[in-house]
Amino acid sequence: MKRTIQVPLSIRPYQVLCLICGSIDEPEDGPRRRGARRLLNAIRKNPDRPIRLVCNAGDVFTYQDPGTGEDTPEGRDFNIKRDFDVLRRLNLLPGAVVPARMLLQLVLKTLPSNEGICALPGATAPAWKGCSRAVIGSYAKGVSAGIEAFIPSRPAGRMQSEKQASLARMQTGKGIKIRPHILLCAVCQYGNGVRPPFKEDNLPEFLEMVLTKTPNLPVTLVRGADWDMCACCPSRIPALNACVTGRLSSGGLYNEMKDLNVLQALGLTYGTTLKARDLFRLIFEKISRGYGVCALPQGDLPETSVWCDVCGKTQGPYGYEKGRELLRKRFRQR
Repeated sequence: MKRTIQVPLSIRPYQVLCLICGSIDEPEDGPRRRGARRLLNAIRKNPDRPIRLVCNAGDVFTYQDPGTGEDTPEGRDFNIKRDFDVLRRLNLLPGAVVPARMLLQLVLKTLPSNEGICALPGATAPAWKGCSRAVIGSYAKGVSAGIEAFIPSRPAGRMQSEKQASLARMQTGKGIKIRPHILLCAVCQYGNGVRPPFKEDNLPEFLEMVLTKTPNLPVTLVRGADWDMCACCPSRIPALNACVTGRLSSGGLYNEMKDLNVLQALGLTYGTTLKARDLFRLIFEKISRGYGVCALPQGDLPETSVWCDVCGKTQGPYGYEKGRELLRKRFRQR
């Protein structure tokens, strides 16, 4: 798939909070409303548009200083401080570039309140009074509405039609493309008792087809959220062939890590094509457990880390180990 390079949109960190706070609905077209509207328009056009968080940090970060032209009435110093407060809580540097969807998730999860950021307790002078919206509960309402208020979910009807179309193609027996680690997901699902039909992906149908009809189905290992298996997934972004699963919509990042772990364990590379039966037999031979391969160790990662993967919260055993034993028997019977 041809990739289009997206130019990052530069936004002040506090303007993300303004968007969540509902500043776009303010009656007066001031800098607060304009900043929130610019961000919202960009997100609606492309929910995964890269956003560059810029602030007047000075020091060695002057290369990204935006100036004060878009400052809200709270003033230069107050806005610098709240930009710093936001970046500090998000653990990001001035000038950091983050996909919009991921940025919104990160802010919603990390900053459930704007207390102490947009309005400071015990204002010591008018310059530190802060934003009047910060004390009327608008931000809390925005957080409660969640990311769906800005980025709607994939339409159910579209996902259903995509499932039907992708299953029809798979059943032709001409071969499929699949990202490596979800082969282990298929085994894990099987071990956990998942059988066709399954709403959110085609893995159970694929596995059943290999077991009962087409053991020699050609399988090509590819990057990204492949259509053959993930067409109906709520977390798939069709335009990018991308995955935005996970607490912070960062699943595409750690899922790529899982893919590479699987390829390394099998001694294969992207683009390899094998018969499905041979591929599963190789997996069962080379990968005895999911932990450390498909379930990434979490260590001391905070829950707000983009590398935080729910599959690695324990060391197992997972459904993979049970599924592996059950399927090894079934594959030996063929």
